[in-house]
Parts: sequence; C-alpha cells; structure tokens
Amino acid sequence: MTETREQTAKVISIREGMEEEKPKVRFPAQLNLFTSKPEPVRIPVEMEWDDLETPIGEGITLVKSDDKSQLIISGYGIFLSKVSERLTVKAPEKSQRVVYEFPFMRLSEVTVASRGVSLSSDLVEELCKRGISLHFMQPNGQPYGLITSPMLTATVQARREQIQALSDERGFLISQSIVEAKLHNQAALLQYFGKYLQNVDSSRFDEITQMVTEIKSLEKQVRALKSGTMEGNRPTLMGLEGTAGRLYWEGVKRIVAERTTFMGRATRGATDVVNALLNYGYGILYTQVWSAVILAGLEPFVGFLHVDRPGKPSLVLDLVEEFRQPVVDRAVIASINLGQNFEMEGGLLDAESRKTIAAKILDRLETRESFKGKTFQIRSIIQIQARNVASFLRGEKDYKPYRFKW
Repeated sequence: MTETREQTAKVISIREGMEEEKPKVRFPAQLNLFTSKPEPVRIPVEMEWDDLETPIGEGITLVKSDDKSQLIISGYGIFLSKVSERLTVKAPEKSQRVVYEFPFMRLSEVTVASRGVSLSSDLVEELCKRGISLHFMQPNGQPYGLITSPMLTATVQARREQIQALSDERGFLISQSIVEAKLHNQAALLQYFGKYLQNVDSSRFDEITQMVTEIKSLEKQVRALKSGTMEGNRPTLMGLEGTAGRLYWEGVKRIVAERTTFMGRATRGATDVVNALLNYGYGILYTQVWSAVILAGLEPFVGFLHVDRPGKPSLVLDLVEEFRQPVVDRAVIASINLGQNFEMEGGLLDAESRKTIAAKILDRLETRESFKGKTFQIRSIIQIQARNVASFLRGEKDYKPYRFKW
C-alpha cells in the first residue's frame, strides 16, 4: 500500500524580510501587472451630480451652478491642457497621463489655487475664445492673476467715463451708495445672528441690538451727505464708515465669543483663525468681483471710494464692499457658530480648512437672493452690479447698491 501525503504549496516572497512598499497615489489608479506600478485611470467627468460642491480627486473640486460649473485646481505638478472639446487634467508624473476630462461647454470659470500647476497655451486660447475666465490664487486665498479675452471688453466709452467721474459728482454718488449699502448689510448681518441670542443670552443680545441701532444711525448720516466731488466728501464718508466698522466688528466679537477668541479685525499678518478665514474668503470674493468688473468693460484700478495706489485694484475693492457681509462674513460666522473645526499651519489655514471654507464661500455665491424684484444667484448679482456701475457712468441709469435682507 502506497502512502500518500498531502502537500501544501508555500508562496515565498522574493523580497522576504522587507515590507511591501505602498506607493502614494494622488489620483484613481490601477496596477500595471507588468511594471507593478499604479497608473492613473482616465475619467471623463460629465458633471452630473446633486451636490453644489463635489471633490473629484485630491486637489480637484467642481462647484455646480444651474447650468455650468467652476473648476478649482490645486496640487503641485498637475498639468492642464486642451484635447478636442475638453479641458484635461494630467497626473504629476513624467508620462503626463490624462486623469480627468471636463467638457468646456459645462465650465464657467477655472481657478488655479496652488503653486506648481502648469498649463498649455492652447488651453488658454480656448478658454479665452469661450469666455471662460482663468483665475490664479495664492494658498492664502489672495488673488494674483486673471486671464480673460480682451475682445470681451473691447469698449472704451465706459473707461473714459470712469476716468472723468473721478473729478465730478458721479464718483461721490457711487461711493455714497456703496458705503450706505455696506452699513445696511453690517446691521442686517448682526441682526441675523443676534436673533439666536435673544433667548439664550439676553445681555449679549441687548449689546448687539444697541450696536445695530448705532450703525443704522450712521447709515442715515451717509444718506444725508450732500452731493459733490469724492475728494471733498472723502474725510466725512470714510469717517462714518470707519466708526460703523468698529461697531460691526465688536458685534461680531460678541456673536462668536462662546466659540472662539476674536480680538478684532486684522488684514495683513493675521494669526487667529477668524481673521485667516475672513482673509481667505475675501480673496475668493475678489476674484469674482474682478472678473465681473473686467467683463463690464471697466478699469479695475480706477476706483472712487478707495484711493489710487500702484497695484491696488481700487474699483474691485469698492464693489467688494457690497458683498463682504452676505457672502464671506455670513459663511465664516455660521461655520464658527456651528462648531466647524479650523486649524492653522505655519501662520496660514491648513489645507483642509482652506478647502472647507472655500466650499462654504462658493456655496454662498450660488445661493439665490432677491434683487430688484427677482431672484438671482449672488454670483449673478455681482455681475449685474458691475454692469450697473458702467451704465451709471455712461448716464444710462441710477446706481442702486445691493442690500442684504436678513
């Protein structure tokens, strides 16, 4: 009788004693059986989803509007190019494999939000032809560049009137309207958040109510200013705005007091989370307003409320004042009051915090608000207001600022 023994096969690793390396992959990938290395999987993105903001991959986010979308790109080594009717995103590797594809017809704008992203001249040409603006932002949210076709704003009349308005009453009337709306929006936002304190902290509610009353009084004083040149009225107008600003930020301090420490507004060199969030959010808002100003045929560096200075987009800063509270301040204060966690890293918001607040700001830009008897996305209201400035300067209509309704 022959005895049979059951044999068990044993697999021996050719790298015995060494742990298998797990390569870090930033994009969806599949393993190449011949090279044993991950390779990106080509993914056409048709942008059919339900959420307003969707992360497509690490460093790639789409923000959906009614019919088109904004593409936000960040990630060192990414390469953007044009292939047929699509914008393509290529992996940061020598092979430059296509990872994602986005149809041009579904894009409204593209934002490059980090260093180390490169792109082709063919892509820039295509974006300009289609009227898709290309924005560039620093990691702290500060915009530093915008590419758009000069043919979209090939008109000189609005710019000529804009220059002339510096020395007549139109410059003052624009500035007066903007400051009046800013004070109205400050009071409205304090009321919006203050109402939640009425039953839980009556003393804080009373303090905020008093600040609202004082800001509204200052708003009336702005409205009562007599017409004239901006230079003649600048000290009074800026003084009223500054007083209202101190009251407003003191009110914000009261609102967020139970959630975080906020000592007051700081622009440059902010080291606290609240100011870092505000600065980053304003950076996103600047890109929206800057694009709207250019598309309206206006000169971004010739403003009325903000004085001229080399490299300072004064008109952009003017128009931003109408939208700080309803877009950025509201999103930041709401996030803090809801207990959203934000972290600082090297004096800046960390990557996750930047991503979170950017989504909140872009969500606000997509929110529909009542304006002139109709409802529009705030993003569209910004564009309408820039065109209204141009129309006012050409003598076609009065300028009415955007007022936030709480």
